[in-house]
Amino acid sequence: MTLQNYRPGKDGTLEPAPPSSGDWRRDLRSRRWEAAELKNPEADKTNPWFAVAFIVVLSAITFAVIVAGYSSGFWG
Repeated sequence: MTLQNYRPGKDGTLEPAPPSSGDWRRDLRSRRWEAAELKNPEADKTNPWFAVAFIVVLSAITFAVIVAGYSSGFWG
C-alpha cells in the first residue's frame, strides 16, 4: 500500500498530485505564481576554511569573555 498526496483541483475537488521530479529546487517553486528560481548570481562563495576559522575565532573570543567575566566576579 502506498500513500498518495492529493492537492486541490480547479473545480474544488481533490486530485492526485503528480510524482515529484526529483529536483527539490523545482519542487519548492510555487505552481500558482511561477516564483523565480532559487539562484543568486551576485553572491560570492565563501571559502570553507575562512568560514571555519571565523567560527573558531568567534567561539574563542566568547569563551575568553565568559571566563574573564566569571574570574573577575562580574557575573559571579
